[in-house]
Amino acid sequence: MIEVENLVKRYGSHLAVDHLTFQVEPGKIYGFLGPNGAGKSTTMNILTGYIAATEGSVKINGYDILKDAEEAKKCIGYLPEIPPLYQDMTVREYLVFAAALKKISKTKFKEQIDEIMDLTMISGIQNRLIRNLSKGYKQRVGLAQAVLGYPDVIILDEPTVGLDPKQIIEIRDLIKKLGEKHTVILSSHILSEVQAICDEIMIISKGRLVACDTPEGLTGWMAKSAQLELTILGNEEKAERAIKSLKGIQAVHFENSGEKNCVKATIQTDLKEDIRPSLFYALAKEELPIMSLNRAEKSLEDVFLELTGEDSDRKEGDQNHDSDL
Repeated sequence: MIEVENLVKRYGSHLAVDHLTFQVEPGKIYGFLGPNGAGKSTTMNILTGYIAATEGSVKINGYDILKDAEEAKKCIGYLPEIPPLYQDMTVREYLVFAAALKKISKTKFKEQIDEIMDLTMISGIQNRLIRNLSKGYKQRVGLAQAVLGYPDVIILDEPTVGLDPKQIIEIRDLIKKLGEKHTVILSSHILSEVQAICDEIMIISKGRLVACDTPEGLTGWMAKSAQLELTILGNEEKAERAIKSLKGIQAVHFENSGEKNCVKATIQTDLKEDIRPSLFYALAKEELPIMSLNRAEKSLEDVFLELTGEDSDRKEGDQNHDSDL
């Protein structure tokens, strides 16, 4: 479907995309993640033919985006972060204009526009001026433009930015619906959104691809150990002795729980070892009741921060801030 090979983009001395290689398979929704300045928007602009790469190649359905630009672009629908809308047109006028630009047959585009307005739920506002629409409806009009011509691939750059929670949910549902018939590449800063919508997630950092997997696969791949958090009623010394007697313990950390006569323990264990049953019996033997027990798992946010190096940057910033104090 999409083949990106050894893609490089330089702006003077700045390397925005650094030998990026990946493939996009048909029939999936892909999340495209990265911190600000990672090269996401630059990559999307190259995929759509908006800007040229310094090196490397992009093929859409076998068509090179530079050598066979017209055929490649027929396969792509694109919604940039700021939708390219003409504010003084009505919704229908704008879609007719977009259909003409895409060279959709005049015998087909009226029926197609009606279908796409129904799909994006903008039929009821088709005669209103775009400048009078809310941001959520403008985003829907932009999506309708991207779907015109029924391209195989739809690329969406931050499609929910600036929307309220209700509008975000509506656009999410719409993207899922689009994913039933199209391959979708979605760029977003909202990790929960990507996790809820996408089948595969690509993470780039400093212009390079650092991971590509399912949301579940990413969190499982990065988890090197399991973590248990528990509150114990009783003496810390006895609790530590009981816990360290178990197999698979990597580290134990105690702190004040805030509850009377209780301590809070955080235990790092081997990922393959579930120590909860033996932990229960070991503490019960020492007459140390467990008041609460929680098995903590890595979130997609944890994985993102670790893969992109943002987590270490944040910790370093926190340490510098503490030293300043």
